[in-house]
Amino acid sequence: MPLQATSGAASYDGFGGGVVAEPNYIESVFSTYLYTGTGASLTITNGIDLSTKGGLVWTKARPAPVGHGLVDTARGGTKLLQSNTTAAEDTFSSYITSFNANGYTLGASGVLNDVYSMVSWTFRKQPKFFDIVTWTGDGTTNRAIPHNLGSTPGCYIVKSTSAATDWIVWHRSLTGNSYNLVLNTTAAQANYGLFSTTAPNSTNIYLGTAYPAYYNDSGQTYVAYLFAHDAGGFGNTSTDNVISCGSFVGTGSDLSVNLGYEPQWLLVKRASSGTENWAVYDNMRGMFVNYDDNILFPNTSGAEVQVSRIAPTATGFNVASGYPASGTTYIYIAIRRGPMAVPTLGTSVFEPVAYTGTGTDNRIITSSITPDSVIPSYRNTTGAKYWYDRLRGSGTYLIITGTNAEGNEGATYGPQFNKVQTGYQQGTSDSGFLNQSSYTYVNWLFKRAPGFFDEVCYTGNSTSGLVVNHNLAVVPELVIFKKRAGATGGWPVWTTSVGTGTSFNYLNATSAVSNQGVQIFTTTPTSSALTLGSWTGVNDSNTMVAYLFATCAGVSKVGSYTGTGAAQTINCGFTGGSRFVLIKRTDSTGDWYVWDSARGIIPSNDPYLLLNSTAAEVTGTDYVDTTSVGFDITSTAPAAINANGGTFIFLAIA
Repeated sequence: MPLQATSGAASYDGFGGGVVAEPNYIESVFSTYLYTGTGASLTITNGIDLSTKGGLVWTKARPAPVGHGLVDTARGGTKLLQSNTTAAEDTFSSYITSFNANGYTLGASGVLNDVYSMVSWTFRKQPKFFDIVTWTGDGTTNRAIPHNLGSTPGCYIVKSTSAATDWIVWHRSLTGNSYNLVLNTTAAQANYGLFSTTAPNSTNIYLGTAYPAYYNDSGQTYVAYLFAHDAGGFGNTSTDNVISCGSFVGTGSDLSVNLGYEPQWLLVKRASSGTENWAVYDNMRGMFVNYDDNILFPNTSGAEVQVSRIAPTATGFNVASGYPASGTTYIYIAIRRGPMAVPTLGTSVFEPVAYTGTGTDNRIITSSITPDSVIPSYRNTTGAKYWYDRLRGSGTYLIITGTNAEGNEGATYGPQFNKVQTGYQQGTSDSGFLNQSSYTYVNWLFKRAPGFFDEVCYTGNSTSGLVVNHNLAVVPELVIFKKRAGATGGWPVWTTSVGTGTSFNYLNATSAVSNQGVQIFTTTPTSSALTLGSWTGVNDSNTMVAYLFATCAGVSKVGSYTGTGAAQTINCGFTGGSRFVLIKRTDSTGDWYVWDSARGIIPSNDPYLLLNSTAAEVTGTDYVDTTSVGFDITSTAPAAINANGGTFIFLAIA
């Protein structure tokens, strides 16, 4: 048997071929983690191995004027630097009390663990991603400092740990090797000669000749954080890029930056003439397609602010027209969104959560996953069904049971994705919506993951042949579309079982699948793109969203079956049964039936909801039961899910 190994480790191939390298994935080397400080010992479990691999933990209080704190394994958990000051490192016994195999443990530190909402960014040492180098200055010129990045750095940041000096930043997109920026100021780039005219390479960075106190003063100690640039080394083929150090130039209008992947984290700085803060964006605190970004500034101790600047795309990010001045150059470090690994357990990417309302606001709905989409539903009363997403923004909703354009309640109603690490926090007035006292609810939480589920937001052009890139990494088998803005429109649903790009039905209706004389796709969807027709239902000249699902071995099954009118088993290839089942009749009218394990899929009582209807939950029926390989349709099931000779589509999740 092959050994089970963590990302980037080695294992035996099991066929006498010796040791082979396990794939590296971004989720094993980088994490953005949200937590609330306690002022006492607190363990952060973010899945990053710091105890054996080493790395950097960069932390900031979000709502308070508390400085940034940087602690790394090279200097030790008792040593802290702050990017917003020139101060030498501070020593305190309880900054980080242990670096763990899946995160780290905080002590009673006021910088890293005060009683505020906090964010930490963890960078694990890994060739072609990130490295940490320390040295003692010797006063020599053009000194070579070796590193283990395994590729030429795209950016590195140097700080004296023993003296009060600026944070010096070299970036490949600056004017020349001897130019630099300063992390703790708003200043533009300048030719200070702090770094050598000798370019860095895959084994060394080189120090300059001027002002040695910043990087090589005799007897002083220094640390450098090195970031790779488009070096590959990740994914199943070890060729995927996960970090990019690039630049863009303002044009006075919206512009698009192509990374080849969707980012989860960005560090951006105006590099040419003029002053401006450094800015950190991430998709946990809020980096939304509507440009409502929550930003922290590494050069200040200021609280998080909301500014409209950056919007992620499936292949990079867009920059709002009002942000960069025309002709102004900005540099960035971008990190790829994860996960990259295909899930093997349904519980890692989907969770149904049932609860009873308490009549309070800001309630936290706990979950074992970090959701990217949430569909909440009333159970014991009638009510519309909504679809919320991290990508579209907290409080931004679409109504599944209607044709309405997208609405935005902000922090008032709906899931707030940027408040907690797992699950979500409800809004400031959800005591009158998703948390009314005495009402019962169910939430279906989905996490984006390759091979299982993806979401892509795009702007249509009403022209046939529009290419919409996605990150599902396999050919989608179920695609749900919705127009977000402009005139109202339904929810077209396409599945592979209907065969062509002209046949579909609607998620918000009972209609059968039919060829409606319009073209959804001009070519068959691929593992990276949808090529759309000109029909306004999927390609209006407005903002749109598409939700993509696929069959993922042991996790999900998109399929179809023919009704028998008698009991039958639907084999999904599972080993522990289905926790979610969605069924729709396609040859005739019928509702979209939903069952889940949180409400119970058990013999004699399988409560169901209708995704297309505002009706309350129906109980006391026995239509669908779970079985180890998938789900059973019982002999009492109605024609809506088992008519003899009828055709049906389904989505099941283990």
